[in-house]
Amino acid sequence: MKELESERAIGTDPEKPTVCVLDSSTYVGFWVLRGLLSKGYTVHAAVQTDGKISPLSLSLCTDKMVDLEVRGAINVVEACAQTDSIQKIVYNSSLTAAIWRENICSEKDVDEKSWSNQDFCRKKKLWYALAKTLSEQAAWALAMDRMVNMVSVNSGLVLGPSVAKKNPQITMSYLQGAAQMYENGVLAIVDVNFLADVNIRAFEDQSTCGRYFCFNQIVNTEQETVKLAESLSPLISLPPRYECQGSEVFAERLRNKKLNKLVEGTACLHQPCHVT
Repeated sequence: MKELESERAIGTDPEKPTVCVLDSSTYVGFWVLRGLLSKGYTVHAAVQTDGKISPLSLSLCTDKMVDLEVRGAINVVEACAQTDSIQKIVYNSSLTAAIWRENICSEKDVDEKSWSNQDFCRKKKLWYALAKTLSEQAAWALAMDRMVNMVSVNSGLVLGPSVAKKNPQITMSYLQGAAQMYENGVLAIVDVNFLADVNIRAFEDQSTCGRYFCFNQIVNTEQETVKLAESLSPLISLPPRYECQGSEVFAERLRNKKLNKLVEGTACLHQPCHVT
């Protein structure tokens, strides 16, 4: 990873703190960087320059890749703990760190207190979910031990401009077990602009704490799954002349009351994601 480079926008506000974005070469990282610059922040941005695929972006993680991601999370939090100027860490995690366990269909509410079961993830070979679960738990444990101010943003499947082309590995990794997520009412999507805005709000708001589930919409009908598949073409394809057959609506189990309070009044909250 290339050393941090300073990005300064026209009209930078000198009264705003400098922000570091790791890794701004990822799909979400780029949009967070863009959002920060538009608000007048000076940003130190780290980018991948060697052309290699990061362990975080592999479509099918092995147990080895899970370990690498956990170590990466620990290294970042430890580095922040040893830097006096760091005021807050906004840690980007995933809803997959909360939605995988036995009999989740029997639960009415799945919220920020929920965690994916590690043994269940291993049994079902849900390596992406396992990596997100273990790395976030490791980050939280170290942050509390080092008394670092940290919040996590647990996002749904990220959609946005050219996402199928620019973020294919992470997209397909997230969708491991998509059919089960859909049937259990926990398949959620989030617009990348909204996700970036939530990251910035979580950083700016001094009252934020703990985890925040971040999504715009829960996909729980057949029509919505078809729209999702179409938006992710050619990563996901439907059979020729496919038509919706069923009208079943699966119960929504995800809850994001904390996020609602954080972004109260935001126009895009609970609105469908539109991909261009």
